[in-house]
Amino acid sequence: MQNNLYLFNSLSKKKELFTPLHPPSAGMYVCGPTVYSNAHLGHARPAITFDLLFRYLIHLGYQVRYVRNITDVGHLENDADEGEDKIEKKARVEHLEPMEVVQKYLNTYYRNMEQLNTLHPSIEPRASGHIIEQQELIKEILEKGYAYEVNGSVYFDVLKYNEKYKYGKLSGRVLEDLQANTRILDGQDEKRNPFDFALWKKATPGHIMKWPSPWSTGFPGWHLECSAMSVKYLGDVFDIHGGGMDLQFPHHECEIAQSTAAHGKESVKYWIHNNMITINGQKMARSLGNFITLDQLFSGDHPVLEQPYSPMTIRFFILQAHYRSTVDFSNEALQAAEKGLQKLMKAIGTLNKLNPSDNSTIDVDKLKKKCYEALDDDLNSPILLSHLFEGVRLVNSVADGSEKTDARGLESLKELFNTFVFDILGLKDESSVSSDEKLMDDLMRIIIDLRQDAKNNKNWAESDKIRNELNKIGVTLRDKKDGVEWEKNPL
Repeated sequence: MQNNLYLFNSLSKKKELFTPLHPPSAGMYVCGPTVYSNAHLGHARPAITFDLLFRYLIHLGYQVRYVRNITDVGHLENDADEGEDKIEKKARVEHLEPMEVVQKYLNTYYRNMEQLNTLHPSIEPRASGHIIEQQELIKEILEKGYAYEVNGSVYFDVLKYNEKYKYGKLSGRVLEDLQANTRILDGQDEKRNPFDFALWKKATPGHIMKWPSPWSTGFPGWHLECSAMSVKYLGDVFDIHGGGMDLQFPHHECEIAQSTAAHGKESVKYWIHNNMITINGQKMARSLGNFITLDQLFSGDHPVLEQPYSPMTIRFFILQAHYRSTVDFSNEALQAAEKGLQKLMKAIGTLNKLNPSDNSTIDVDKLKKKCYEALDDDLNSPILLSHLFEGVRLVNSVADGSEKTDARGLESLKELFNTFVFDILGLKDESSVSSDEKLMDDLMRIIIDLRQDAKNNKNWAESDKIRNELNKIGVTLRDKKDGVEWEKNPL
């Protein structure tokens, strides 16, 4: 297997040739969502970034085990181990069980990921399903002397760890600076140092999501789940760990410390991080009023949006920027991306109608080589797209007669676009999809109206039958004050 793929390793701060530990197998762990709200643009970027890497590794011939976790417990509001569990807080606000909150927003996340055409991971473990593994990891860290118990909670001893290992090597944080700049917060008196982090937290009265442990009835710290689950499914040392740049500190830094303390070695060979998203030059935040969910983006139902933007427009736009650069969303940029995507899909439609000539004036092999070189250079998707638009120019030139291609060249050109546009970049032609979706919407509206007629006539049996039969084929109806919503259940 020939491999020329170089990836930027956030740990070494340089591009390195990707050499998996156990070829042709490759293991990749990516931090997934904390499911307490609707998926937003911030979720789309890592999903698309690591979908691109997943697809390209598969294309290169690797047998990839892609693990993406679901955080459904332990992620507190404050990274300093303070505040409420985000899911419990949402459960209280919405008058739901915590796992109802998890399932509700996980369903929308899956639906949005399907709309963005991301492939399903190989394994998608939940933190709440791996409490035993997390407790066993805590025991190992305690036995090695890098953690301590106080009042039923267990904390990682960063100073003790730093005596032998280097805390801050991924993020570039210097422990001495952390010591000087970290203030002691109320409620943290039981920690030896403010920058120590929780491995296990004793549950306070009224806390819902809690489990028995040797230390107390409580719950695991947020950072712990990834250390436990990545090793469980990928081994003590594995190839790739990915996530957003905002996770480098403290989350990934703490992961490195936990795994090294427990096993005496680091677990990850390549740390890969995508950059952040801004909107009109500002950080995306609810407080700024520029927070946009994916559903709002696809429907256009948000004050900052001038129109709806299709899932493939969003995917294309994200791929237009290198994954390590900032992406700034604006209506102008999205509209430009929409036109670019339409131009690309139109050229593919034209390509499929071309007839070969007796000879060729274009060099498809040279173009193909440049496409591979772009991806091999740290997944440089914007350069790849520039080469594909060079291919668009060739297609249009053949169509207008200014260039020619023989049968071999024509097939090579078709293969090039199918491989790079559809298989690797994960784009798809939405023109046929949109018509199918409209038909589905229209049919569902007829069914919902028939069910409403049955309810108006107090024919409850017929109304229930319609709901139940739809549920059997994977469609859920939700009665709201202002009407009825429907959605396809995730696969």
